[in-house]
Amino acid sequence: MDETYLPRIADRILSKKLKASGAVYIAGPKWCGKTSTAEQLSKSTLYMQDPDRFAINMQMADTKPSLLLDGEKPRLLDEWQVAPVLWDAVRFAVDKSKGKCGQYILTGSAAAPDGATMHTGTGRIDRMTMRPMSLYESQESSGQVSLKSLFDSTDIEGIAALSIESVEKLAFVLTRGGWPFAIGKPADIAISQVYKYIEATINSDASKIDGVQRDPERVRSLMRSIARNISTQASVSTIRADMRGDDEGLSENTVLSYFNVLSKLFVVEDLRAWNPSIRSKTAVRTSPTRHFVDPSIAAAVLSVDASGLLKDFNTFGLLFESLCVRDLRVYAEAIGGTVYHYRDSYGLETDAVVQLRDGRWGAVEVKMGMKETEKAAENLLKLKETVNTEKMNDPSFLMVLTASNYAYRRKDGVYIVPIGCLKD
Repeated sequence: MDETYLPRIADRILSKKLKASGAVYIAGPKWCGKTSTAEQLSKSTLYMQDPDRFAINMQMADTKPSLLLDGEKPRLLDEWQVAPVLWDAVRFAVDKSKGKCGQYILTGSAAAPDGATMHTGTGRIDRMTMRPMSLYESQESSGQVSLKSLFDSTDIEGIAALSIESVEKLAFVLTRGGWPFAIGKPADIAISQVYKYIEATINSDASKIDGVQRDPERVRSLMRSIARNISTQASVSTIRADMRGDDEGLSENTVLSYFNVLSKLFVVEDLRAWNPSIRSKTAVRTSPTRHFVDPSIAAAVLSVDASGLLKDFNTFGLLFESLCVRDLRVYAEAIGGTVYHYRDSYGLETDAVVQLRDGRWGAVEVKMGMKETEKAAENLLKLKETVNTEKMNDPSFLMVLTASNYAYRRKDGVYIVPIGCLKD
């Protein structure tokens, strides 16, 4: 095992899935550490994008893909979507072995083209999502408050810790992002990595994913508009209007198609709406909240650095919310949960709702400063009263995530938790 490798929450998830499935597919944005994580458990590897073997690998995929599966198991097939036939080859190999577990790990930083695979792989190939590192994984959260413990009703009263010592440090880690190759590097080198990621996405990946040439300036314009509308429920028409400028020919369908490309590249990851059973006939809004897979993308496309965020707390707050959503998604994945947002026609909103497979749920508001926690707590308690608990569970917890220093439980039961104290 690589001694420089920082342990990931995904390590545990992958290990567990390999014990229960013939193959596991790790999906996520490039440079988030999928290959390194897979290498910790694999015993042989096929690097599909190895330039020294790319031509012969593609030739073998066209003629006899099963040859590419030969090797000690678990065998890692890195960037399998370059040759989508590998998916069906893996599914067939797992079938042929009568479902023997732990044979293959597939990684992919882009979805395969529509219709490129014959089978879904259901029952043979399990899936997991990997994202850039959370603050706990990058060793910038003390991890003294566990999301799992909140669901298990473990009282955290008295815990007070925050490994991110200042708002200035928080601004830096937000603009640096959770990219493994940036962790621990000097600030200028660390920050430069996300800019390289964005330029590769705009100038290469957006067209390479399906061979359709796309206008790099439209991709850039879309990413900037998403960044300007981060942590909001901006519609496609709103984003189109924001993008248009001199581009009079830009249609909503074009914007949507470019959106879909960024989604297939795992660059954007919108937060879907939660649709609980509620006591009144209030209409629940279904628009997603706009997010990148990492808040550093938004900061970079807006060309704002840590010092700029400290001068613009409105933008800082929106990006901080996106940071918290990223971390909640990483932690929820580890405990079998999914993160949503809530908004109804009366204007009641909740930044995040974490729901487990067994139906348990917890609601989260994100507020940077302590002055805003009172209103946030009231909002959470109002949501609790809105949800029909005769048809659903009572909330396991109500929590305000902050950029402050102390974790504690209020008299009304609402938890105040710094993001720098949280873990899975």
